[in-house]
Amino acid sequence: MSNRIFKAALGGVTVLFSGLLIWAILSLILMPEVSEFVESTLSEEMLYSIRLSLFTSLISVALVMVLAVSIGFVLARFTFPGHNLLRTIVDLPMAFPELVLGLCLLLLFGHAPFGKWLQSMGVNVVFSKYSIVVAQVFTAAPYAIRVVYGTFRGISPRYEMVARSLGCGLLGSFLRVSVPMAKGGLFAAAVIAFARCMGCFGTVLILAGGTRMYTETLPITLYLNISYGNLAMAMSSGIILIFISLGAIIVFEVLNQEVVL
Repeated sequence: MSNRIFKAALGGVTVLFSGLLIWAILSLILMPEVSEFVESTLSEEMLYSIRLSLFTSLISVALVMVLAVSIGFVLARFTFPGHNLLRTIVDLPMAFPELVLGLCLLLLFGHAPFGKWLQSMGVNVVFSKYSIVVAQVFTAAPYAIRVVYGTFRGISPRYEMVARSLGCGLLGSFLRVSVPMAKGGLFAAAVIAFARCMGCFGTVLILAGGTRMYTETLPITLYLNISYGNLAMAMSSGIILIFISLGAIIVFEVLNQEVVL
């Protein structure tokens, strides 16, 4: 009897939360009229934010994957003093609110000696389109690194040792053995990174600013239009972000199953 009550309680909590979540998402998707959604999506502002979000996210994902593969492989294969500390530092941005991460980056690239050195070289990161990419990279990289690290940890190092015993160097075994075997995990990390870059808001807002038709990514479009009271534009940008996130999750689950299998 107690087992049935326990199972019923667990099932009730699961159904309640899942139901409320689905209800909330459908409330957004079904709220605007189709004509309003189409009109908002085809507006100049929305098309600009979509293009900017896609362009910056693709660049950011490329940079994120370079970082994720490098750092993930180092953490998975090498043992050194400070290994656990490095893992903690890499994971730290996931625990930060995006606004705090954005403030840290603003101080680094705007007021710290590093930022002043970049400015002396003619590179102005703060409140520019460059800062969108910087914000997206620092926001998405920890998630991608976590996925890539887990992927390399799941691959036996014996395969790399065999390759090296047959004449491959460390680089050769990495490119010919490790990367091909981790292909599914790398794609999954790229998908997660893309979704995080597209949805990056707080970090972009602080570092790049919320300038209309300049640093206006999709989340910034939602923020600006909800501030102006333009609900149609805000809901349309939210729906687009939901569909992007849903697509990313579906692709991630498919790739994750392939890695497991």
